[in-house]
Amino acid sequence: MTVSDILISPKGGTADSKMEVKMSLLDNMIGVGDMVLLETLNEDSFIENLRKRFDHNEIYTYIGSVVISINPYRSLPIYTPQKVEEYRNRNFYELSPHIYALADEAYRSLRDQDKDQCILITGESGAGKTEASKLVMSYVAAVCGKGQEVNKVKEQLLQSNPVLEAFGNAKTVRNDNSSRFGKYMDIEFDFKGDPLGGVISNYLLEKSRVCKQPRGERNFHIFYQLLSGASDDTLMKLKLDRDFSKYNYLSLDSATVNGLDDAASFRTVRNAMQIVGFMEDEVQSVLELVAAVLKLGNIEFKPESRVNGFDESRVKDKNDLKEMCELLGIEQSVLERAFSYRTVEAKMEKMSTTLNVAQAYYARDALAKNLYSRLFSWLITRINESIKAQAKTRHKVMGVLDIYGFEIFEDNSFEQFIINYCNEKLQQIFIELTLREEQEEYIREDIEWTNIEYFNNAIICELIEKNQNGILAMLDEECLRPGTVTDDTFLDKLNTICAEHQHFESRLSKNSKFLTDHSLPHSCFRIQHYAGKVLYRVEGFVDKNNDLLYRDLSQAMYKATHSLMRELFPEGNPAKVNLKRPPTAGFQFKASVGVLMRNLQTKNPNYIRCIKPNDKKAAHIFTDSLVCHQVRYLGLMENVRVRRAGYAFRQLYESCLKRYKMLCKKTWPQWRGPARDGVEVLLTDCSVPSEEFAYGRSKIFIRNPRTLFTLEERRRACLEDLATLIQKIYRGWKSRTHFLLLKKSQVVVAAWYRRYAQQNKYQKIKSATLVMQSFIRGWKARNILRQLKYEMRCKEAVTTIAAYWHGNQVRREYRKFFRANAGKKIYDFTIQRIMQKYFLGLKTTTMSPMDNTWPARPYGFLEGAHTELRRIFHLWRCKKYRGQFTEEKKAVYEEKLEASEIFKDKKALYPSSVSQPFKGDYLEIQKNPKYQKLKSAVEEKVLLADLVNKINRANGKGSPRLFLLTKSNFVLADQKTGQVKASVPLPDLTSVSVSTQSDGFFALKLKEGSASASKGDFLLSSEHLIEIITKLHRIGTTAADRDQINIDISDEFLVQFKQDKVCVKFIQGGPKNGNSAACKRKNNRLLEVSVPSSP
Repeated sequence: MTVSDILISPKGGTADSKMEVKMSLLDNMIGVGDMVLLETLNEDSFIENLRKRFDHNEIYTYIGSVVISINPYRSLPIYTPQKVEEYRNRNFYELSPHIYALADEAYRSLRDQDKDQCILITGESGAGKTEASKLVMSYVAAVCGKGQEVNKVKEQLLQSNPVLEAFGNAKTVRNDNSSRFGKYMDIEFDFKGDPLGGVISNYLLEKSRVCKQPRGERNFHIFYQLLSGASDDTLMKLKLDRDFSKYNYLSLDSATVNGLDDAASFRTVRNAMQIVGFMEDEVQSVLELVAAVLKLGNIEFKPESRVNGFDESRVKDKNDLKEMCELLGIEQSVLERAFSYRTVEAKMEKMSTTLNVAQAYYARDALAKNLYSRLFSWLITRINESIKAQAKTRHKVMGVLDIYGFEIFEDNSFEQFIINYCNEKLQQIFIELTLREEQEEYIREDIEWTNIEYFNNAIICELIEKNQNGILAMLDEECLRPGTVTDDTFLDKLNTICAEHQHFESRLSKNSKFLTDHSLPHSCFRIQHYAGKVLYRVEGFVDKNNDLLYRDLSQAMYKATHSLMRELFPEGNPAKVNLKRPPTAGFQFKASVGVLMRNLQTKNPNYIRCIKPNDKKAAHIFTDSLVCHQVRYLGLMENVRVRRAGYAFRQLYESCLKRYKMLCKKTWPQWRGPARDGVEVLLTDCSVPSEEFAYGRSKIFIRNPRTLFTLEERRRACLEDLATLIQKIYRGWKSRTHFLLLKKSQVVVAAWYRRYAQQNKYQKIKSATLVMQSFIRGWKARNILRQLKYEMRCKEAVTTIAAYWHGNQVRREYRKFFRANAGKKIYDFTIQRIMQKYFLGLKTTTMSPMDNTWPARPYGFLEGAHTELRRIFHLWRCKKYRGQFTEEKKAVYEEKLEASEIFKDKKALYPSSVSQPFKGDYLEIQKNPKYQKLKSAVEEKVLLADLVNKINRANGKGSPRLFLLTKSNFVLADQKTGQVKASVPLPDLTSVSVSTQSDGFFALKLKEGSASASKGDFLLSSEHLIEIITKLHRIGTTAADRDQINIDISDEFLVQFKQDKVCVKFIQGGPKNGNSAACKRKNNRLLEVSVPSSP
């Protein structure tokens, strides 16, 4: 357990031992959390402190209020919602260094003190500037207000990042997601601190990357995301192919990047554009321009000789040119001419000159760069329209600047020059604002201010931006002057004017100091920046500063029917031809930097200095030389020196007294007076020399970090003693509490046990009492029962004796009257009563003929009458039952009766057919229109219509047929067409053969020599076999002009097929044959029918 774990928390409770609570950045400090507190200040100690913290995953370190951020190249669990709440509304130095502390300090100053803020994020590519800006914005979004409109604004501000990253970021050798433009975002808040909107400004998009990328780097992300993530339909509309190798503007050696999913990123960008407010047609227009840039890179040229001896450029393959023109809505001939000719206008004269192949390629690349850069500017303008604040009231503003850091490459050109110029301006404002902040605090605290010596880089800024003799001014002058202008003439001009400047070096200058410096090539110049010397190669300075796009191409773009082209190329309007030369890239950048500096001057600055620990983009690697290089050009050592030039550490009296009060008996545990008096007593008691500190109005200022560390060491030792004391008191309290708890528990257990014992004792007594009571009540009840039974027997005996006595008296009185015929009358009366009772008992018999129940004979003398009555009653109720039948029902029962006579106990299928009524017309031939043709072919009334299977002797398989039976013949017809296949008169039918088993097979045998017998007998199967054969037999029985049809029931019979007789044999089959009978041909003379066995 650490000392911090047992300290009393500010809210009154003890801190959880499982969670380390840092009350200050001085607690549990790894290295030094604030570089101002370094005892020995030099580069080695500075780098070593950064390394020590980096190795322990402490990637943030302070220099006063400046945050140093080292890119860990991996995810760390320090950006959770819990961390956001931990740093919310906390003092800047209250917790360990974190980017959230700076974001919270800036947000609270803006919300509570009504001070506009700006957060300046600088560092080289790959140092984590973009991620730092995202973290700041996400923190502000998390801590500001909630609500539907506020959440919408926050979501739009956050979702603008994926769009800008897709179009403005690219993979470089130093960073897989490197920002290739500078971004400044002003986030606007209302008086409550809720975001209202924002405005984004961009600086110097690296548009040269569109046409050419260094080895190992990629073009902007959007090209790869579009080809990887767009649907096939979208690519078809854009006339694109997924294969990167088909596009000259896309580098192939690093087209895919580990850890980047271009397809998923494309979906994210589309979703972000929708959230920000882009319409679907606007998104489509943007993608069309991206596709046009890719197509533009595939246009190649060939020379064509003219009569005047000059070469003229011509497009080699016009397919890509045609597709690009279709995307942009440009006439192909107009753009093709713009790549071959250039119109030069001077005052009232026009002159057309041809372009050679090199000039055509220059024009193509210039158009591609301008098209993409203007599209990027339009995107930012469009985003600003969506996220700008709608309210007209005054807004509070927080600016976030994410811009290139200082760049020193092996080959530095115009881009590095103006980037480093911007960083010089930022360093200048950084030093000025830091000194001003220090001075204001000293004055506010009434501490004497001493002038601080530091390097003022204003002289370098003047060298670059001075109006007449500055490098940018001379470059503009060289670009605008008539005559031959080259990079060498520009260098000559620099050598002439800047030769004596102490921060300018050139081999060609008249200064003999550099004539023998072989590290300085002839076509280069060197500037000694605040971060070190940088060698610039002048090649390309003039062209890149001019940034010319031929007017013919601008006018061709203006003629396009695409919705964005006129907005992107307004100078192409023929009605507004401006012969004035457009401003140069250097002039524009200088003006925008000036606006940015004035903007930053009006805001309270907050700084985040990003450092890249290694060039391998790998975690856990810290390269001292690389970090040292960045520390130098970020000016961090200078920052520390400025910060600690006077007093290295300052703290509010209340915080100082609260932290160190245990060092003095007079201030421990609670000081009752003013906090300043308590600090004075504390420092006097600790014997701190008076020259080591100074008293301000609200803060104590400590000059030397050693003094602070001495206080910390004494505090740590004192806390260990206090911890021992607290632990002793805690253990005593815990033991007493445990003893009292045991004692209380013993009393509770004893009380519960006594209760339990008494309850058991009570239950036993209660159960014994109930048993005794039940026995006593039983004994009493039995006595009463015996007494009641005795009284009842006495009453019955008296009644019986009285009845016999009265009967004897009556018989004695009337004996003289009945003596002659009393016996016959008694006999007749007895017989009458017996017969009456017998007939009443017959009333319970039912009227159903199927009911065979009959009351039992009560007396032997009724034997004959009993039997005759049963017979007569059965005949009578049968007659009554038959009287209810209709003619149709009577016929059905007659058929059922005849079926019983034919098949009962002879055919196994018969029992299952008893319960099924004989329907006759199973096909509903009268109603079904499908059988109208068949109905007309049969003239007589159809007695039976059913679907049967006609068995083929060749393979034993069945073919479905319609079977129709009339009084004179039977008909077989095709099931599908209804065409009659056979019509046989019933007189030609001699017999029907069936098996004894439960199958549906039957053979219709025809009379030999008859016309119907030419094709042989019929072997059929049907589910209604019983009904078919019964009707056939019944028709033969009722007909007077023909013989009765014989029914042959046998498991083996012969069937005549044309000239051959075939034996049909029925056998019992196993369960494998299924539930239906199967017929198989065994040979030419035998068909075997396998019938499944009955269950």
